[in-house]
Amino acid sequence: MRRIAAFAFAILFGLPAMAQDLYPSRPITLISPYAPGGASDFLARTLAEALKGRLGQQVLVQNAPGAGGTVGTVQAAKAKPDGYTLLLNHIGMSTMPALYKKLAFDPLASFEFVGLFAEGPMVILSRKEFGPRTFAELVAYAKANKEKFTMASSGMGSSTHLCAMLFQEALGVPITMVQYKGAAPAMLDIRSGQVDLLCDLPTTNSGAIRSGDLRAFVLTAPKRMASLSDVPTAAEVGMPSLYMSTWFGLYAPLGTPKPVLETLNKALRDVVADKAVAEQLEKIETVLFPVDQATPAAHRAMLASQIDLWRPIIEKAGIQAE
Repeated sequence: MRRIAAFAFAILFGLPAMAQDLYPSRPITLISPYAPGGASDFLARTLAEALKGRLGQQVLVQNAPGAGGTVGTVQAAKAKPDGYTLLLNHIGMSTMPALYKKLAFDPLASFEFVGLFAEGPMVILSRKEFGPRTFAELVAYAKANKEKFTMASSGMGSSTHLCAMLFQEALGVPITMVQYKGAAPAMLDIRSGQVDLLCDLPTTNSGAIRSGDLRAFVLTAPKRMASLSDVPTAAEVGMPSLYMSTWFGLYAPLGTPKPVLETLNKALRDVVADKAVAEQLEKIETVLFPVDQATPAAHRAMLASQIDLWRPIIEKAGIQAE
């Protein structure tokens, strides 16, 4: 009956009303600005499938990796603002303004915000033979061994590097940062004892942590994870400023019509309330945002606060991505 009414209204008052009412009437492209096969890709495909069932149209994931996620993000920013091109991006949206001297977009001004989708915490870990066994012992060790205390990262400006810088800031003592071309080679040197610590997503490490093959000191999350229930949170160890998550939000090009954004937001809120989707994300140690944060206002506030958080840390460290 709704479509019949829309058709009659369109005849009387013009076709644009009908086109808007029927959104979406064709497949939607969801850009993931990172390579296939990783956590970002898994999340994009999970979201695409869930949106499909709520929007009644195919949602096709398009991987557009390159330049730390900026290639695909620029592509989304320049897309036609009609609701048929969307972007799923993570914490990188908040660090790009400080990391890159020139950006072809403004994270806060070049997009419409649909809402927050999901987030995954980081975990600070070491080889099992490393001396300190608790977080308190780790802090004491770091302060007593300033000249030789080392922390690996998977590359300049990566989430592992950002977490390491945040830990250094909270700790108040310098840490020697050791850069690798990816988390896999960093983990090899963690296991062999060449580097002391790595702050990484628990996605590929939770099994080794549970088995005792790796030692986890702290989770950068507001509450413990069921799969890593023995690992304390930053607040529990007395370092609440160490909170960090790799969070994901859904964006649309600037100028996307309000009714289209409302349709997308309703679909997103339905997705984050879906227990089946939550169970899928548990496989990669990731959780959905609460429904009240799957909103444009909460999404914009999160991005703005994260830009403010990371800019001074990145500038103080003097790092610049190319």
